[in-house]
Amino acid sequence: MPTTRLAPSPTGALHLGNARTFLINWILARQNGWRILLRIEDLDGPRVKTSADRVLLDDLAWLGLDWDGEPVYQSSRREIYQQAIARLLDAGLAYPCVCSRREVELAASAPHAQDGAAIYPGVCRGRFESMEEARTISGKNPCVRFAAPDRVIEFEDRFLGVQRINVGRELGDFVIAKADGTAAYQIAVVVDDLESGVDEVVRGDDLVDSTPRQILLYEALGAGERIPRYTHLPLVVGPDGLRLAKRHGDSRLSSYRAAGVSRERILSLLTKWCGIDGKVHHPRELTDQFSLQNLPREPIIFGGEIP
Repeated sequence: MPTTRLAPSPTGALHLGNARTFLINWILARQNGWRILLRIEDLDGPRVKTSADRVLLDDLAWLGLDWDGEPVYQSSRREIYQQAIARLLDAGLAYPCVCSRREVELAASAPHAQDGAAIYPGVCRGRFESMEEARTISGKNPCVRFAAPDRVIEFEDRFLGVQRINVGRELGDFVIAKADGTAAYQIAVVVDDLESGVDEVVRGDDLVDSTPRQILLYEALGAGERIPRYTHLPLVVGPDGLRLAKRHGDSRLSSYRAAGVSRERILSLLTKWCGIDGKVHHPRELTDQFSLQNLPREPIIFGGEIP
């Protein structure tokens, strides 16, 4: 059965932008008979907020979104990620890196990547024979970087169309394990999606650059034939054009709920942002109305008021 996933992170509460993306993902799944998994992406230790996962689950359920099976927490799967990272190290497809963020910025001669991060110039590629050697010589705990090849990765996005990105030149070697040993986003997502059979990924278009990285990881793990179909959606942004965040005021679903704002008002706003007019009482009412073709192609600007 085709499978997708909702993957909130408990580093913050569910806001209107997240809710719109999850709603569209849910609608597409129910329209097409996909299985929906729920994954809590809680690897970013210092930023994970206590009990935020419970609030996320409550908000999703309040909105009317459901899923199949029990939630899976990435924090319970650390050993599985480490096995994948070790496999890439052993194959020579990844390497230890002891460069600090500041050192990367100073050494980088290439332009900055689209996400604002400096493109890693490959200082540590081929520098050490092993993680132990890197640790001994530098006196630091190394992170692990994937050695991105100099070739164009092409994929067809269900909403954006054909995308072409040369990871080696445009994004650079990327981190798959942090210096504290924690698996980074790119590898954890690929390992999870592979193991759970996810073949439909629906997410915000701020993650378009993650897709070619993840495609390379699928190939490196011997699963090139299992690369999902990707659908990247325009974001909800503030009046300044930046992704919706605290600086734009409180747009958390939990805050609206506490203030007595009804689910119908929230759903009707999200529905409008999906290119559909009218009052909505439950997401299932949208399964016969929603079409990706009618989804606005530009970012949605939220001014801070719920109609």
